[in-house]
Amino acid sequence: MHDFTYKNGELYCEGVAVKAVAQRVGTPFYLYSSNTLVNHYRAFESAFAGAPHIICFAVKSNANGALLRVLGREGAGADIVSGGELFRALRAGIDPKKIVYAGVGKRRDEIEYALKMNILMFNVESGEELQAIDHAAKEMHAKARIALRVNPDVDPKTHAYISTGLKENKFGIPIERALEYYQTAKGLPNVEVVGVHLHIGSQITEVQPFVDAIQRVVGFVQTLKTAGIVIKYINIGGGLGITYKDETPPHPKDLAKAIQPILRQSGCTLVLEPGRALVGNAGILVTRALYHKDSGEKKFLIVDAGMNDLIRPSLYEAYHEIKPVVEADSAVRTTVDVVGPICESGDFLAKDRELPEVNQGDLLAVMGAGAYGFSMSSNYNSRPRAAEVLVKGNEYFVVRERETYDDLTKGEKLPRWLIG
Repeated sequence: MHDFTYKNGELYCEGVAVKAVAQRVGTPFYLYSSNTLVNHYRAFESAFAGAPHIICFAVKSNANGALLRVLGREGAGADIVSGGELFRALRAGIDPKKIVYAGVGKRRDEIEYALKMNILMFNVESGEELQAIDHAAKEMHAKARIALRVNPDVDPKTHAYISTGLKENKFGIPIERALEYYQTAKGLPNVEVVGVHLHIGSQITEVQPFVDAIQRVVGFVQTLKTAGIVIKYINIGGGLGITYKDETPPHPKDLAKAIQPILRQSGCTLVLEPGRALVGNAGILVTRALYHKDSGEKKFLIVDAGMNDLIRPSLYEAYHEIKPVVEADSAVRTTVDVVGPICESGDFLAKDRELPEVNQGDLLAVMGAGAYGFSMSSNYNSRPRAAEVLVKGNEYFVVRERETYDDLTKGEKLPRWLIG
């Protein structure tokens, strides 16, 4: 569910007309609904209320400070994958005791930063990383709480690029070998083993892959207990999908109903890392039609947002519904490729999409763009990144100004031999 609806033929975000925001901030821009974000978070809280749990928002999906603050005030923690994301989470007021640090390539300075902030735990991805964390903790006279990320070799039935729980993926430690890694970790003087972590993929639309993976991990937790290693936290990652087109992903309560009986056997606190499921349908990308073009073979609608603003269609061939901000009077519909201004053949927002008649200057809303939209955007072709706007009720707030041309060269310097 989301709060983007038509009123008298015009698209609104909660109580704010999208067209009015476009007139104020220009295009393209991202527009988020705080009400949708809060409702999605509360759906998870309600679903898992019957057991000890921590919900750690996956910051990589959307790192805007205002959205992080909204979630932090609801009680959310953070799932981070870099020192920069840790900085953002802390700046938004998120409790470090609710922050978990994942990712295969943590640098030494990032590890030290997380230790200094006393985060809940590191999700460790390799033996060498485990040693690096132990060494850093020793030099800082600290104790690093860790979980090892185990790879349960479960097919999440999602796009290959966002599948992370198979043996062929770069993430985690094969569950068959994980016991020896845990025994190594137990013997390290500056490490405290507290958890098991798994994350099988993203945009998962079935419960069964979660069930299969958690059954394997709960069984493994019992094996660890037998070996004298007691686990406090089972972190099942994120990955619950959303509706982009015709998917029917499970509601958080359906996921909870399926996995809580299994998890209850472990006696552990559950950690979840939802990202897309919270913010995906809480945001849209608003763009303006620039030109029409007919090659004879195809018809193109050229808009002012491109793959630098929203790369998911180009990268994953991902589907995003595209709606007119003001509903067309005509019933005429045309099949077009919706493409952007970037000098790449892969720059498109939709291919062979049937749309109502769109006139030059009309506004379009790219739906379900709240997750992995702005956070994956870039300055490719030296295009300033879009503005971000947050709505609450009848008010809207620019929570990130549109970049300027001066922003594009910020930090650049000329060597002496090029000056003058």
